[in-house]
Amino acid sequence: MEKQQTKTKSMSFTGAFAVACVLFGSHAGGGFATGNQATQYYVRYGWTAPIMAVIAMALLTLTIRECIIMYNSRSLSSYKELFQALYHPYDKLSVLFEIYFYTMVVCAVGAVIAGAASLLNKTYSIPYAYAVISVGVLLLAMTIFGASMVSRASTVMSVGILASCAVIFILGIGAKAPEISHIFAVRGNTNVGRGILNAFTYAGFQSVVIPTMISCGKTLKNPKDVSKSMIISFVINSIALVMSIIMLLGWYTEFTQAGESTLPTLYITGQLGKPYVFWAYNICLFLCFISTGVTTIYGVVEKFEKVEILSGINNIFVKRIVVSCLIMIISMGISMIGLDKIIKYGYGYMGYLGIAIIIIPFLTIGAYKNRKYLKSIEGKAPSNSKLAEEAEF
Repeated sequence: MEKQQTKTKSMSFTGAFAVACVLFGSHAGGGFATGNQATQYYVRYGWTAPIMAVIAMALLTLTIRECIIMYNSRSLSSYKELFQALYHPYDKLSVLFEIYFYTMVVCAVGAVIAGAASLLNKTYSIPYAYAVISVGVLLLAMTIFGASMVSRASTVMSVGILASCAVIFILGIGAKAPEISHIFAVRGNTNVGRGILNAFTYAGFQSVVIPTMISCGKTLKNPKDVSKSMIISFVINSIALVMSIIMLLGWYTEFTQAGESTLPTLYITGQLGKPYVFWAYNICLFLCFISTGVTTIYGVVEKFEKVEILSGINNIFVKRIVVSCLIMIISMGISMIGLDKIIKYGYGYMGYLGIAIIIIPFLTIGAYKNRKYLKSIEGKAPSNSKLAEEAEF
C-alpha cells in the first residue's frame, strides 16, 4: 500500500514537473535569451526590476493555473471553449482571444526574423534588410520542407540556449559584482507604478502560451497537481528571469552607451573574453530563433490550411505554401521596424490587451467560477462541457 502511494506521488510530481518545464521552455526562448525583453520591461527601471519580474511570473502562473483547472474540470476540448466558459453568458467575447492570439503570433514571428537578422548583422556585418530577407526565405523553406525535423530538434536547441545563458549569467554577474552591489545599495529613484504596469504587461503577452499549456496540462489529474506544477514553474521561471535581470542591471550603462540594447546579452557575451561561450551562445541563439519561427508558423499553417477561402486548392502542399508565404510576407514587413519596436509596441499593446481579456478576468471571474464549479461537482462524476455549463449557470 505504501509503495503504491509513493509511486502515485512520484507520478504526480513527474507530471507536474513536466508541465512546468513546458511553460519554462515557452518563456525562456529566443526573446528571453536576447535580453531585449528584460531590458525594456524591467532593467531600465532600476533596482526594483527583480521584484517586478517575480510579480509578473506570479501573475502568469496564477492565471495559467485557473486556465488549466477550468479546462480540465469541465472536460473542454479547445481554447475557444475555455474562453467561452470564462466569458459566459457573453460567449462571443471569446473572439477577443482569437484576435490577441493571432496578432501575437505574427508579432512573435516578426520578432524572430528581426532577432535573427540583428544577430547576423552584429556578428557578420550583413546589412539588416538583406539579413531579414535571408532569414525569411530560410524560415519559409524550413516550414514547407523541414518543419517536422526542426520540431524534433527544438528541444536540443532550447537546452543549448539555456545552458549557454546560465553560463553567461553567472560570468556576467561575477564580472559586474561591484556595480550590481552599488545599484542595490543606493536604490535610486524608480517609477514603481510603471514597473508594476510592466509586470502585468509582461504576463499579458506571455499568456499567448495558454493554448499550449491547457493542452499539456490535461495530464494533471486534479487542482492540487495543477497548483504544484505552477509553483514549480513560478520558481524556475523567476530564478532564470531574475538572474538575467541582475546581470543586465550591472551592464546596463555599458551596453546602452555602446548602442547595443537590441541584443544586450550578445554584447555582454562578447565582452567576457571567452570565445567558446560567445560562439556557443551565437549558434544556439540563431538556431533557437529558427526553431521558434518554424514551429510557430507551422502551427498557424495547419489551422488556416482548412479555411473555406482555400477550398478551391486541392493540393495540400500548395495550400501550405500559400498560407506560409502570406504569414511570412506580413511577418517580414513587421520585422523591418526592428526588434526593439516590435517588443516595445507589438508585445506592449498585446500585453495591455492580455491584461484586460486574460489576466484580470481569469484571476477574478475565472477563479470565482472555478471555486463554485468545483464545489458543485464535489463527490460527483466528471461531466462534459455542456452539462458543466448547465450545472454552473
